[in-house]
Amino acid sequence: MKPYFIALQAIVTREALRFIQQRGRFIAALVRPLVWLFVFAAGFRAALGLSITPPYQTYIQYETYIVPGLCGMIMLFNGMQSSLSLVYDREMGSMRLLLTAPLPRWWLLFCRLLGSTIISIAQVYTFLLIADLYGLRWPTLGYLTVLPALILTGLMLGALGLALSSFIKQLENFAGVMNFVIFPMFFLSSALYPLWKMAESSELLHDICAVNPFTHGVELIRFALHQQINLQSTLWVLLATLCFGALAIWGYDPARGMKRPRG
Repeated sequence: MKPYFIALQAIVTREALRFIQQRGRFIAALVRPLVWLFVFAAGFRAALGLSITPPYQTYIQYETYIVPGLCGMIMLFNGMQSSLSLVYDREMGSMRLLLTAPLPRWWLLFCRLLGSTIISIAQVYTFLLIADLYGLRWPTLGYLTVLPALILTGLMLGALGLALSSFIKQLENFAGVMNFVIFPMFFLSSALYPLWKMAESSELLHDICAVNPFTHGVELIRFALHQQINLQSTLWVLLATLCFGALAIWGYDPARGMKRPRG
């Protein structure tokens, strides 16, 4: 078992050092949800018909609702950012070198996935600290009970990014593919508005949101912050993580990558 833990420590440490050296990545990960929290929340609050008059608790009602969704946004973008680094590593050859290690391919990919998840969790807790200073607070125990939900959601979104990176052949194609994935997943979810509000507009959109794995990741975080368990969302997230993980393992199969089209 020692080689497994050595590989885990080495890969996670490498991801952490890379993140520390990229300070702009950390700032960008926080600026994006903070803009939604402080600027766009006012417009969405008015669109949803929520009161913006005193008392203060009523004023921050919508902001309190979207904070779990913005936590999910941080993890979603970080998962896609990690997949970008995977594409870069593959072009530079370091990913191929990693996969030649005498360890199971699934373990090496899991170590990479765990490293990106830990980084996502650190970013989320920093965002929650800023939200707390803004006046958006949850039960003290909620900051602890949300940790398993963050781990599961981070693994799911990281596995999605890992699977996508195995099929992106060139770094130049990354932006288009990621935009095609990120924005539909984020906006067709319960991150910004309740599903019952979506049902009032379109039953079809409601059904799409209901099967979106990101929706269940957000709901998992939202319930966990209030020290509750959403069993349905937990099962959805676990299932999606297994599916995305299996797809990533298949995508990074060296035998498949060595195949060349005939002619």
